[in-house]
Amino acid sequence: MIIRIIGQGQYNVKSSLFDELNKIDNKIVEHVQKGNEKAYKKSLAELIGKIVKEGDVVDHKEIIESDVIVPPSDMTLEEARQVFKGTGIFEG
Repeated sequence: MIIRIIGQGQYNVKSSLFDELNKIDNKIVEHVQKGNEKAYKKSLAELIGKIVKEGDVVDHKEIIESDVIVPPSDMTLEEARQVFKGTGIFEG
């Protein structure tokens, strides 16, 4: 699974990690809905950290379509309300 983190590049992440990433994504949706900015920022950092740690960097010269696009770590809570809603960014 190819995941793009805006501003950081793309990572090839094993599909077996999907459920774990989806759980973090669901927590982010909850935090955003409740307006809990501190918890939202913490969970977004956790999501990005997990992708970076577990994924393999895709060479920036390669053009590969991303399966999931993760917003940057500095996304505001207001901006996140447009992204993290419903099932979040990891649908499933």
